[in-house]
Amino acid sequence: MLIGAHLSVADGYAATIEYASQVGAECLQIFAKSPRQWQARPLDPDVASQLVTLRDAAGIGPVFTHTAYLINLSTDDEALREKSIIALADELSRGALLGASGVVTHVGNDPVAAPLEAARRAAAAIDASYAAASDRARGVRLLLENTAGAGRSYGSDFEQLGWILEHLEPENRQHVGVCLDTCHAHAYGIDLSTDDAWGHVLDQIDATCGAGALGLVHANDCKFERGSRKDRHEWIGRGFLGEGSFRSMLCASRLRDVPAITEMPGEIPEKDVVNIKVLKELRDTCR
Repeated sequence: MLIGAHLSVADGYAATIEYASQVGAECLQIFAKSPRQWQARPLDPDVASQLVTLRDAAGIGPVFTHTAYLINLSTDDEALREKSIIALADELSRGALLGASGVVTHVGNDPVAAPLEAARRAAAAIDASYAAASDRARGVRLLLENTAGAGRSYGSDFEQLGWILEHLEPENRQHVGVCLDTCHAHAYGIDLSTDDAWGHVLDQIDATCGAGALGLVHANDCKFERGSRKDRHEWIGRGFLGEGSFRSMLCASRLRDVPAITEMPGEIPEKDVVNIKVLKELRDTCR
C-alpha cells in the first residue's frame, strides 16, 4: 500500500514534488484549483504536464486530485446542480491534464431525505459532467468519497454510493469508483477497529459498489468517538481510531494496490513527516 499526503501546489508543481520527496510521500493528492471557488483560470497543458514529468523523475507514484467543496451533485436545487455539473466537468478535465489516477469528490446532500432520488440525481449529474468534459477526460476515474453523516450529507454509507453507481450510464460506470475516508467512516459509526472489521467493510464495498471499486483510502484518525458524526481529522494513532486500526488497514491483502493519502491539520513539514512515518512503520510490521 503506497502512502502519501494531500499537498499544496501554491508554490508550483516543482516545489510540490520536491516537498513530497522530502516528507517521504510515495503518492500524493492535490487540489487542481481553489477548493472554495467555482471557477479558475484554465490549466496550461504544458505546465500541467510538468507534474507528470517531475513525479516520474522523483519516483513518486500516483497523483489524485480533490474537487472543490462547493460541488453538490445530489441536490434538488436546479441552479446549484447545473453549476456543480460544470464544475465537475472542469475538475475531470483538469485531472486529465495532470495525469491524475483519480478525481475525488463529495456527492452533496439530500435535502428531502429521499436517498434513492438523491442517488438518481447524483448519477445524472455525473453523466452530464462526463459529457461536458474534455474528450481527454472521458476516461478519468472519478472516486466518490464517503461522508461523516453530519446534517443531510449524502453518501455516508457505501450502499448509498452504490446506488449512484447503479444509475450511471454504462460508459461512465466503468470509470467511477469510491474513496474511503477512515475518519468519516468512523465518525458515521462504521467499525474499523480490527482485521475482521476491515474485512467486513471491504466485503460491503464489494457487494454494494462492485469489486475493484475502492480506488483510494484517505487515512485519517478521528478526534471524536465512533458515531459522533463529527468530521475532525487527527494525527495517526492520536485519535479514537488508534494505530491498531491503521495496522489492520495496511496489512489487509485486499488493499495492497490501493494508495493511502493523509489529510492532516498542523504545521508543515511536521504533520506530513510524522504521519507518513507512522504509517510506514505500521506497514513494516505486516512483513
